[in-house]
Amino acid sequence: MATIGIFLSSEEQSAKRLVDIAVKAEDAGFRDLWISDHFHPWLDAQGESPFVWSTIGAIAAATREVTVTTAVTCPTVRIHPAIVAQAAATSATLLDGRFRLGVGTGEALNEHVLGDPWPGIEQRLSMLEESVAIMRALWEGGNVSHDGQHYIVDRARIYSLPEEPVQVLASAFGPKATEAIAGYADGYINVAPDAELLKLYRDAGGTGPAQGGMKVCWGADEAACVKKVHELWPNEALGGELAQVLPMPAHYEAACEPITDEMLAEAVPCGPDPEKHAAAIKEFFDAGYDEVYVNQIGDDQEGFLKFMAEEIAPRFA
Repeated sequence: MATIGIFLSSEEQSAKRLVDIAVKAEDAGFRDLWISDHFHPWLDAQGESPFVWSTIGAIAAATREVTVTTAVTCPTVRIHPAIVAQAAATSATLLDGRFRLGVGTGEALNEHVLGDPWPGIEQRLSMLEESVAIMRALWEGGNVSHDGQHYIVDRARIYSLPEEPVQVLASAFGPKATEAIAGYADGYINVAPDAELLKLYRDAGGTGPAQGGMKVCWGADEAACVKKVHELWPNEALGGELAQVLPMPAHYEAACEPITDEMLAEAVPCGPDPEKHAAAIKEFFDAGYDEVYVNQIGDDQEGFLKFMAEEIAPRFA
């Protein structure tokens, strides 16, 4: 069955508001949530970046049945994988096992803040694979020591563990990364309905669910929605590797200066037409994805959830 979930944006919403949206999403019938993990927002206009692990704990306390996936956590530079392993294990116990750790190689935007150098993609992929191995060893219980290429762990043990080890899904947006994660991930994550990369993941031995994520701006006035996207998320139209290498929101603002309303109207479904929104979601399912998570840009989260529950979800039931 096609799964449609709600994507919570830590870059645009405060921690309290994210919990509020999670509760309202569950009340509207949605049982699957994505939540982004950032230290900085992409742009100052987005305006938020609460600590995701505190937010997840609050969501666990406020909801009853939702499954939460981080989309995505970088367990390699800013936070050591042993600490991410403890955070994920605690989140899984609070959610009674309904937690999945989505991981990726990260962005300089979030990972440079302690002064660490930003590695190239080959090194970041190697770091990610080693970090996942460390986390899985810790989730087995017992003392873990590790002296690897990138990390040292000295007699660490996580005492508070969920009944089952945490599933680790990994994001990959290019062929090299996709092949690299296929050997160890419990599922695949992308923010574009890319059928070729998903096939590459499967052909390389990748298993588990394929999750896709997308942004929309639902509202009665399509032109106003496009303006809202231009105000808050013009980076949705950025291509290439800029999203991985630029270190500060000001750099993204400069990179977004040439982006027009027309470009954003092409990149993000805007306005009230359910056909347009459903067609964008269907692209993921047609490409072979099992779960699609939708994020509403802007303040009208309640109207968006009502629209999703009444106009969109029934089409994919």
